[in-house]
Amino acid sequence: MPIATPGDLREHIDLAVRIELSTIPPYLYALYSIVDQASEAALLLRSIVAEEMLHAALAANLLLAVGGRPRFAGELMPTYPALVPYHQPPLALNLEPCSTRLIQDVFLRIEQPEAHNRPSVPGAFGSLGQFYHAVENGIESLAEVHDLFANPQVDSQLADPAYYVPVVFDAEDSGGLVAIVDVASARRAIEVIVHQGEGLSTRRWADAAHQELTHYYKLLQIIDGASPLGAVRRLRRNPRTADFPDELQPVSDLFNACYRYLFVVLDELFGPGTDKRDGVRRLYLLMGEVLGGLARYLVEQPIGDGTFTSPTFEIYPLDRLVPGETLAALAATVRDLHPKLGGTLSAIHEAWRSTR
Repeated sequence: MPIATPGDLREHIDLAVRIELSTIPPYLYALYSIVDQASEAALLLRSIVAEEMLHAALAANLLLAVGGRPRFAGELMPTYPALVPYHQPPLALNLEPCSTRLIQDVFLRIEQPEAHNRPSVPGAFGSLGQFYHAVENGIESLAEVHDLFANPQVDSQLADPAYYVPVVFDAEDSGGLVAIVDVASARRAIEVIVHQGEGLSTRRWADAAHQELTHYYKLLQIIDGASPLGAVRRLRRNPRTADFPDELQPVSDLFNACYRYLFVVLDELFGPGTDKRDGVRRLYLLMGEVLGGLARYLVEQPIGDGTFTSPTFEIYPLDRLVPGETLAALAATVRDLHPKLGGTLSAIHEAWRSTR
């Protein structure tokens, strides 16, 4: 998969968006499985998820800047189990409860640090740093012979720094949203992704003031016991809604419909002529109150065999033109069966009402 043309470059950056998005549900699933959601281990995972969303946004901005368009509501939505595309050796992504083994065997491999300028083999990469270095090299070499940024589609980019707010364990100085219009700004965006993620070589810090660890070293905090994992619920590996008790399947369906709607919102957010402020509001509402609320409820419901229900992150058949009708119908069913979710259901209505 060499980067020889602007089309090759767009394919690579499209892949970058997919990779960033594909890591988020496994991190979330592990996070939801931790009993003490206020523990340092849980907050460290939450901080990684927040920055993975930032990285997906930066990669989407980069794709727009070189003439592409991210299609969140289509092929960018991940399913599980899956493989990280073009990663060598192969790296499998599954939904499974948090454990030191999961962090050691999967999450640390996702965030594996190494020298940013280590050469990659066409069609394969051994780390995300290596992959982004290939993208950066492709931008710089192609910009010498092509007008890559002739139409950077800034109006479609999500670039206002106010739209990204760091969470606990993330430092503002480690980087945020960037408007990409040339090689220099493209390089800055990639630097944010790489430094916050795996970092470079053995560097522990994502910021100059040493306030934020890179993702790799955040995970090592849990492995080393500095931020103990604590109790973890027994969730099934790669669960399916159909395997849950009948009365809990509507909650799982609603989670998956809202998860699908999240990608509809992302697709609109990175389109032309959209209300960015309202889109970001809905995005934060869906990620936090809605999906978080439904997930926390699911993982507290025992199945009867010693395990608990959980989010399944399946693709729900949602009509993107009238998503509110589907969400309202599912929410009405859940409200009758699970009245404790009343606050979360109100947040769902708030998340889609402005697009009716």
